[in-house]
Amino acid sequence: MATATSIDEGREMVSSEVTRSKKGLRTLILAGLLALSLAGSLLYWLHARHFETTDDAQVDGHFAALSTRINGTVTYVNPAVENNRSVDTGTLLLELDPRDYEAALDHAKAVLESKEAAARVSQLQIPITDASAYSQLHLAQAARQETLESLAATQAELSSVQHRVQLDQVVASRAERDRVRYQMLVEKREISRSFYDARETEAAASVQTLEADRDTMAAAEQKVAQMRSLVQQREAQIASARTAPEQALNARAQASSAQGELDQARADVRTAELNLSYTKIYAPVSGVVGHKTVEVGHRVQPGQSLLTVVPVDDIWVTANFKETQLRLMHPGQVVTLRVDTFGRDYQGTVEDMAGAAGPLFSLFPPENASGNYVKIVQRFPVRIRIDSNQDPGHQLRPGMSVESTVRVR
Repeated sequence: MATATSIDEGREMVSSEVTRSKKGLRTLILAGLLALSLAGSLLYWLHARHFETTDDAQVDGHFAALSTRINGTVTYVNPAVENNRSVDTGTLLLELDPRDYEAALDHAKAVLESKEAAARVSQLQIPITDASAYSQLHLAQAARQETLESLAATQAELSSVQHRVQLDQVVASRAERDRVRYQMLVEKREISRSFYDARETEAAASVQTLEADRDTMAAAEQKVAQMRSLVQQREAQIASARTAPEQALNARAQASSAQGELDQARADVRTAELNLSYTKIYAPVSGVVGHKTVEVGHRVQPGQSLLTVVPVDDIWVTANFKETQLRLMHPGQVVTLRVDTFGRDYQGTVEDMAGAAGPLFSLFPPENASGNYVKIVQRFPVRIRIDSNQDPGHQLRPGMSVESTVRVR
């Protein structure tokens, strides 16, 4: 019995030792796993702290929304212009009816020819006006000088006649006195009758001479008055001719006005040419057609959207990072882009940082001054340029979802 008891006790001791060994092994394994987990977590943290990641990103691109600048009826649409089809730069997309604009251009050209002729005439008129106006002034001044000289001569002649009249009056008075005296002597028969007749003849001749000189003086006075009136006329002609500078300025002003009208006519021709060129709409960039709404026969208005061309060779990624992720981020850092559509990675580079948080560019930006402030981590759009060799087939399209990982350390 004692031996059996000892055996049982030995078995129990062995069993307890085995149990303790198993517990120690499990503890050791758990400790090892915990250590590995901690080491893995530390390594992941050390690795992850070098990257900033967001799945709030998408492919972006330009959208060339085409519209018309003029009114018109669509007469032609390129058969190759359909949604989801590619077009090259300079491809004729559609054409409007050009007849109205061709007529407007012809009218503008006709007006231009008329204005060119008027401008040439006004330019030629300047030297003609200068010569005519100043020659009239010189002629009027010369005529006044000639009239003044004639007036001076006439006045001198009048003065001479007046002196002769005075002398004739003296001579006639003396001759009359002599006649009267000799008449008394002839009546007394103290002198001969023939001597008296001679004195009487002299008295009559002196009176006739006086009357003739008086007539001459009256004519001279009338001529002087006429010459003075002519001088006044010459003065009026000079006053009128003195407007020569104003006439020249007026001719130059008319020429300037004609030149302005000519420039306006040229601008009208240019405008008509532009309007005619707007009847043909070409693809401004190469890309894929989308949102086509125009067909042959449609009446279109300026600014009306016709179709959109999306250039697939000029795209980028807009990634919205939290503001807490931007501390170490800057342009030039390498980015790994995973596009959901293709399930593959693309390489890129941080190109630009946002100037403000995204919500501030919305139609109704938040107003924290209202008193209902709740702190929310804001997101900032970061522009990422896709490396040129990453999408040679231009498979990426604007709007595709992207996961962006930026290496910040």
